[in-house]
Amino acid sequence: MTVTLEVRDNVGTIRLDRPPMNALDVAVQDRLRELADEAARRDDVRAVILYGGEKVFAAGADIKEMQAMDHTAMVKRSKGLQDSFTAVARIPKPVVAAVTGYALGGGCELALCADFRIAADTAKLGQPEILLGLIPGAGGTQRLARLIGPSKAKDLIFTGRQVKADEALTIGLVDRVVPAAEVYEQAHAWAARLAKGPALALRAAKESVDAGLETDIDTGLTIERTWFAGLFATEDRERGMRSFVEEGPGKATFL
Repeated sequence: MTVTLEVRDNVGTIRLDRPPMNALDVAVQDRLRELADEAARRDDVRAVILYGGEKVFAAGADIKEMQAMDHTAMVKRSKGLQDSFTAVARIPKPVVAAVTGYALGGGCELALCADFRIAADTAKLGQPEILLGLIPGAGGTQRLARLIGPSKAKDLIFTGRQVKADEALTIGLVDRVVPAAEVYEQAHAWAARLAKGPALALRAAKESVDAGLETDIDTGLTIERTWFAGLFATEDRERGMRSFVEEGPGKATFL
């Protein structure tokens, strides 16, 4: 399989495996959507890692496959492309991208679907579609601008240039830079820590932030208030508050 889901310690790793560069062809895109939906459903998956292996995250779309598509074909396919990435972005659990090597074009757009990005010190990221006479089509014009701001996003999209790990960290494109050999290990540690947390509260936090970014402040506050009050009906809330009162902060064990 070109994409797999492996679960260990309640952490699901969605692993791209299409050598040599993990090109994101239609089959990979569709499989990504299937596994994102599976990870969202499975109770034994409480956090997710996106990983392309030790050498490369994903170097972008399959250009040979796209070259054969005309306008009509891409009109039919573009929604499926976006839906695959949106399925990853909407996994209602913490998601971390473990970025090694290149994360370009669709690879960068896939990393943007994560909640947190840990990159190798040798990683390079970018949106080079403009060099093909195109623009990003899997969410790059939208998620990148929301993450790093419109001016920085336009610089990367307009020029198509690649960003090294240190600059990516400076502009907020990634959240942590580590030695290449430690990328997956640190991503797993981040995910495993959150996998022990209160699942519904984490979902509420993620959906409140993400949905709030898409609307005005008053609507965002309504979303937050609804989730906040709703969590008072959960056993995890009872466990968390009881543990705080009896044992002090940070000692609760959640289901």
